Parts: sequence; structure tokens; C-alpha cells
Amino acid sequence: MNMSSRATPETPARESASTFGEHLRTWRHRRRLSQEQLAGDADISTRHLSYVETGRTNPSRDMVLRLADRLEVPLREQNAFLLAAGYAPVYRESDFNSPSFAIARQVVELILKSHEPFPALAIDRRWNLVAANGMVAPLLKGVHASLLQQPMNVLRLSLDPRGLAPNIVNLAQWRDHLFERLSHEIAATADPALVSLLLELRHLPSPGNVNEERVDGEHMGVAVPFKLRSPLGILSFISTTTFFGSPADVTLQELALETFFPLDDFTRQTLQSLAP
Repeated sequence: MNMSSRATPETPARESASTFGEHLRTWRHRRRLSQEQLAGDADISTRHLSYVETGRTNPSRDMVLRLADRLEVPLREQNAFLLAAGYAPVYRESDFNSPSFAIARQVVELILKSHEPFPALAIDRRWNLVAANGMVAPLLKGVHASLLQQPMNVLRLSLDPRGLAPNIVNLAQWRDHLFERLSHEIAATADPALVSLLLELRHLPSPGNVNEERVDGEHMGVAVPFKLRSPLGILSFISTTTFFGSPADVTLQELALETFFPLDDFTRQTLQSLAP
């Protein structure tokens, strides 16, 4: 997962901003940049940037997009930048199941299907499940029905004692990995819903009578181990996350594909035996 070096590990909920100057200043502070640093990155004078932030100068549409790009602002917030500056949004936001998203949805579903007999799923910006292949459902047996209601949040599903948590062999390790990812996403997007979700998850009780272990051999930054108890035995996976490169749609930029690969022959053979 590629994250900006300017992003901080955790960021408070998005600050209220109405004018473009306020939006710009909020994101500049979030990225821990001085006016001089941002002006240099955007190839404009510090005075001009100061005038834009205070409202003394109205930025052009191209300037709005240039500053947003230098600040690594997500597409959703770039639209907010444009609206605050008096311009129409550039990036569309599609519903995953809408006809306009049909081609992208087909690509996502093809990727998930082609990953069988191993589990794979697609999640939105708030970790809600939007699609999954046929190998995910068998792993969810025993999960409380309330966690399977829409929108189905995969973090709650993983860490809630009524979900998969009691069956995750390396729960502490997996929890730390998920918290780290969520913290980075908060820093990158400043989404207050993610802040609330992280606080909620941190306060979840630990499952009782679970002997946790740590899985050695994780490949940091590439794959993270995940061991799950099942009626068929312990299934061992490595997990990777994929994003679409340079999308022009907000929904597509925020979509993440989570793919799980078998870490041993037992897991591979067991999943192959479950495949339809």
C-alpha cells in the first residue's frame, strides 16, 4: 500500500472548512508543510499562495488541481476543493452497482473470480464489503448474523468477538496490521468515519479462551500472515491489497481488492477441495 511520506500515522476528524483557502490551509497543515514548501512544490510564489489561503486571490481551476495534486489530496476531496473555489467537480462518483460502473464492476468481479479457489474480496473506502468471490462465504461460518448485515464491515467482521476473532490464530498480529493500515488511511484521507471506526475497534473486547501466537516469516509491505481455525483445520494465508492505478472515478480510486494466498500445502489442498 503506497502512502505519502507526509502523512501522519493518525489524524483527527476532518476540520470544518467552507472557503477554498480554508480547505487548502487544512490540508497543508495535515501534510505538515509550510507555505514556502508547498509554494515550491507548486511552482508559485509564497506570497501568491498566502493570498490564495486568505482569500485575497481567487485561484484558477488549474491552480486548484495543481495544489490538490501536490498535497496528494484524494479525488473525493479534490472535488470538494473545486466546489469551494467555485468550480464544478471533475471526478465522477459512481455507485458500484450502477449501469455507469458496469465495465469497472465486471473487471473487479473477473479479478475476484479468477482468484478462486482462494478467497478474494473488494471493499470500499470505509472497509465495507462490495463484492467477494465464492471462497469467502465458507470462511464465515459461525459468524453472528448481525455482522453479516449490509453494509458488512470487514474490520468488524475480523475483530469482533462474535466474528472471526476467536478463530484467528495470530489475532494480535493481525489486529496490529489492520490498525496500522486504518491509521494510515485516516492520515491520508482525514475521513471522520474512519476515525470513529478505529476508536470503536480499539475498544472491542478480546475473545476469551484464545491462545494467540505470532506467525513468523511475514513479508513487511508485501504480504501479512493470517491463520484461521476452521472445521477442516488451520488455514494459513498471506494477504495482499491492490488498488487501481490513476483512476478518474472517486469510487474506483477508493476501491481496494483484498486477495488471500495459501501459505502452505494443507491450505492450498483444502481450499481446492472446497471449490465448486
